[in-house]
Amino acid sequence: MANLKEIRSRITSVSSTRQITSAMKMVSAAKLRRAQDAITQMRPYANKLKELLMNLSEAAADMEQGSYTEEREVERVLLIPITSNRGLAGAFNANVIKETNRRIAEEYSDKDVTVLSIGKKADDFFKKTTYNIKGTTLPSRLEQLYDDLTFERVSDVAQKIMNSFSYKQFDRVELIYNQFVNPAVQNVVSEQYLPVVPPEGELEENEKSDYIFEPTKEFIIGELLPKSLKIQLYKAILDSYASEHGARMTAMHKATDNASELIGELKLVYNKARQASITNEILEIVGGAEALNS
Repeated sequence: MANLKEIRSRITSVSSTRQITSAMKMVSAAKLRRAQDAITQMRPYANKLKELLMNLSEAAADMEQGSYTEEREVERVLLIPITSNRGLAGAFNANVIKETNRRIAEEYSDKDVTVLSIGKKADDFFKKTTYNIKGTTLPSRLEQLYDDLTFERVSDVAQKIMNSFSYKQFDRVELIYNQFVNPAVQNVVSEQYLPVVPPEGELEENEKSDYIFEPTKEFIIGELLPKSLKIQLYKAILDSYASEHGARMTAMHKATDNASELIGELKLVYNKARQASITNEILEIVGGAEALNS
């Protein structure tokens, strides 16, 4: 009977866990819808702005030294991994941290690397390493961005990162984040944030546009580049935010299914144990009765 009590307790515990994972799945599904709408609405604008800058790539290459397009010998690198503040999202955060460590070990093993984490999970990991922020003008406590994720707040962070590049604190800046594909698929991408470089090769014919520029290409690109960089960071964070909820919804869905399967197995074990207990009691009664009759 002690064994039966233990199985009943485990069934109750797994049932409680299933209720929690099911509720988390529904919450993530609701948040995912809003996050997916936000990134879907942002992409056309960001892509059109990128297309315009691609058409201005020659002007960007000729801008004066000290701008966001200046390519320098890479000695100091800033990596910006974007993760979430919470876990229970499968390998969502681990994949970004793993890719950041890979790039440090393989691409920048002989460089001076600094890591600026966006999201508590990445910050908790890298603050214990030698790559944590030291002696820079970069912002801190960026996990608070998720408390009120707006373009204005991200824009302030982007401006400080851009200033650090202009002041030559870093020679290259990269973003590492999960790019949202659909609720079940998120791709870890690493893209160069600074310096801004013209696209490789020639533009396709359907990507070329004949613009009339007023006042000049140089002036317009001087206005557009900072805004484009701010939008690029905001878009990366929105991508990561949508990916987080997609990953958590998928993880909680699988956890709920596993809990249901485990409950079924435990009930089967419980019924078998209960049947065995009843059989033993019957045998004991029959054996006792036969002993009295003999």
